Amino acid sequence: MIKDQKDNLFLLIKSLTKSEKRQFKLYVGRIEGNVDAKFLNLFNFLDKASKYNEKEILSTGFVKKQQLANVKAHLYKQILISLKLNPLHQNIRSQVREQTEFATILYHKGLYKQSLKILDKAKEIAIAHEEKTLVYEIVELEKLIESQYITRSIASRADDLISQSNSVSELNVIAGKLSNMSLKLYSIILKSGYVKSDEEKTEILDYFSKNLPDFDIQDLGFREKLWLYNSHLWLSFLVQDFTSCYKYSKKWVELFHDFPKMISLNPVWYLKGNQYLLESLFYIQDHQRFEQVMQELEVNIQKKSFPKDDNIEGLVFLYLNTDRLNLCFMKGLFEEGLSLVNGILKGIKRFKNRIDEHHIMVFYYKIASLHFCVGNNKECIRYLNYIINNKSLSMREDLMCFSRILSLFAHYDAGMDYHLETQLKSTYKFLMKMNELNEVQTEIINFLKQLPDIFPHDAKSAFEEVLAKLKKYENDPYERRAFLYLDIISWLESKISNTPVDQVIRNKFLKRNA
Repeated sequence: MIKDQKDNLFLLIKSLTKSEKRQFKLYVGRIEGNVDAKFLNLFNFLDKASKYNEKEILSTGFVKKQQLANVKAHLYKQILISLKLNPLHQNIRSQVREQTEFATILYHKGLYKQSLKILDKAKEIAIAHEEKTLVYEIVELEKLIESQYITRSIASRADDLISQSNSVSELNVIAGKLSNMSLKLYSIILKSGYVKSDEEKTEILDYFSKNLPDFDIQDLGFREKLWLYNSHLWLSFLVQDFTSCYKYSKKWVELFHDFPKMISLNPVWYLKGNQYLLESLFYIQDHQRFEQVMQELEVNIQKKSFPKDDNIEGLVFLYLNTDRLNLCFMKGLFEEGLSLVNGILKGIKRFKNRIDEHHIMVFYYKIASLHFCVGNNKECIRYLNYIINNKSLSMREDLMCFSRILSLFAHYDAGMDYHLETQLKSTYKFLMKMNELNEVQTEIINFLKQLPDIFPHDAKSAFEEVLAKLKKYENDPYERRAFLYLDIISWLESKISNTPVDQVIRNKFLKRNA
């Protein structure tokens, strides 16, 4: 049976660098019997293979079919152990955990005093780096040891440990509640997008107020504040309060400036905070601050102290290219945006196993929008079809809905309106099914229905009529989200003034920033 490259072992081997492969071979080679071991033969075979093919593995004869699953599992484990020993994959957390494991070994050997000494040093490191979950584990182990070996040199030892345990436990509970709430809000925005009514808004606000734990902000450390700002940020995005999005994403980034050593320990959170800050600035159309934040981020990423691994590399590609496209949209520089497309497509291919499908589809939507704005309607349709025909895309219903609407406009502009009526019915049914049909979309579909029957000399007045209807929704809290995905206003204005849509958007930018 031929499997694709989604085989976990194959993907892990293909993710290894040359130095990691060399270290693995040195690691397994330390035991003489491993030289001709089945798992090492399998490693060498998969390392050279271009795709995972079970038939080819079995045809080599070094492993039987009934043995293959166990050999693969053993190889997978050995690779992970080898990577664990690599200094590049070690950080404060792994160092603290290693010290805790050493202390546990000493405890089981009855060497209580030595065990407590190691735990005390590990706890200091964990506290200094805001690793309160690890602190709690260490304190609980200290309590266990103290219950068997009382250190009489410190009379208040028991009280100190109880106080530490209670304090850290309370903060861990707060962090747990905040992280749960943040994850829930994030899942809602991924599934459904922004709130669509007062009822939905009230429901979200009620959920937030009921699940926000009691705390004194002065008692919170880095980790608790991070989850607090994260939760407020997702709430702000859901209710489309982009000023608050800016406020809390800025607090998020400033938190790392207050705790600079946390950047190297939590690089993913640092990148995400900057990305949400840039996204907020995009929505409030503040291109000057946007460019400043992006430049600062690029400088910090290039510093030697900034961690570099496969995951970070994929995120940097995703975020920086998203930001560069957003800047082009903000300034109306669509040709400049198109010049980035080849590099983005190569990056998608390179990082396809590290970027989730949702973000790849967002890239396709942005690329389609670039082509639409410069009049490359067939290319626009091609990229939108990647989204529309994606049957496995269960997230971001709003993205799927607006892809269909933009496709209707692209078909009309390309003169491919001979199947427009069928597409309209299909889009209408899809929006009804997704419960996504709002006033803006209703007006758009009704307008497109009439277009084939409008005489050329009446077209301008028809465009002006629908423009007047849509403009009243620009500042509506539940209708304006349509304009975040599709600048229908500029498209209509381009038809009325007989000006390319990219030029209309560019002129608006220049006028705002005159």
